[in-house]
Amino acid sequence: MIPDIARQASAFILSQPLPSYRRFLHGAIDFNERLIGIKGARGSGKTTLILQYAREGIIPLEKILYVACDHPAMAGRGIYELAQTFYQEGGKLLLIDEVHKAKGFASELKAIRDTFGLQVIFSGSSALRIEHELADLSRRAVVYELPVLSLREFMEIETGQHFAPCSLDDILTSHQALTMAIGARLRPIEYFRKYLHHGAYPFFLESRQSYQQKLLEVVNLTIDSDLCGIYNIEPAKLDKLKKILYMLCATPPVELNKSKLSSAVGTSWPTLSRYLERMRAGGLLHSVRAGSGMRAVNKPDKLLLNNPNLFYALCAAPSIGAIREAFFVSQLSHGHQVHYHDRGDFIVDDHFIFEIGGAGKSGRQLDRQSNAYLVADDIETGSPNRIPLWLFGMGY
Repeated sequence: MIPDIARQASAFILSQPLPSYRRFLHGAIDFNERLIGIKGARGSGKTTLILQYAREGIIPLEKILYVACDHPAMAGRGIYELAQTFYQEGGKLLLIDEVHKAKGFASELKAIRDTFGLQVIFSGSSALRIEHELADLSRRAVVYELPVLSLREFMEIETGQHFAPCSLDDILTSHQALTMAIGARLRPIEYFRKYLHHGAYPFFLESRQSYQQKLLEVVNLTIDSDLCGIYNIEPAKLDKLKKILYMLCATPPVELNKSKLSSAVGTSWPTLSRYLERMRAGGLLHSVRAGSGMRAVNKPDKLLLNNPNLFYALCAAPSIGAIREAFFVSQLSHGHQVHYHDRGDFIVDDHFIFEIGGAGKSGRQLDRQSNAYLVADDIETGSPNRIPLWLFGMGY
């Protein structure tokens, strides 16, 4: 049975205006699949993406049902029962949002896929439980990940212009030509500065003034609702997780000192490691491991907030070095393997070494290193082995 209030909510949601801009992932999804999942951090635009597909006109709106599993109408109701009724009524497309809020969603999605001739697209704001359950869905669902906005996407939204994505190979071999071409159309550093402050999440379009407050709400919901509810973390421990974020915000990027961080948070290292992994999966931080090789086995991870916007939301005086590194890792971790390196800050795909810094950084530590590049902030165009930091935001 489908509650009347759920039908009303679906009709309302499907009738609302949507942004015209489409995220890069929209064109990468194979919408011919019958069971599609979209995972990612809160606020990254998953709901908008699935509603944009619903509104394309491929399937009549009266054959589409949208449900959010955190809606009061869904309390105590299984999604299988709802799908059965919808299918019997002639439904074609079932959109399930906040699927991580549905108890036992993996087995119910499998049963829906195996029993009914429906197309189902589900999304979850918390990658945590979706990752935990994915093994059961792997043979039936095609699951995509939606990261935060890239600088390229932010520029497109702000200007209405189209900028072609730049591969890492293009950036390394043709960065001077690329920066000159982009620079002829706009001032990239102007948009880069805006992006660092408020450009990573699509809800910046709603209000620039309240953006930081909304981002704080995203952080708090991820910790207080997702982590607490899914992993049964004691409420008294949640402040420890927030303390970790504040520490990462205000301090320069350094390799994790296990004893220091455990002592500051007031918990054992094994427990803290679990918390860090869950915050990583929830889209709050990046945990960057050491590069390949035996020496990397026992090296601690380097911790960074997930994206630059979190720094401005969480503390008044964020570390500029941490912001630069967080931007680099955020933009390259989608599609590439990023590790930290003893001769530079990072090594990408076990081949390219990068040192991150300001316009005046010398890059001497990269001397005599092959495939090594200095990535400099505050410059619009670089030189052969000196690449502007902002250009790495043009990848997706």
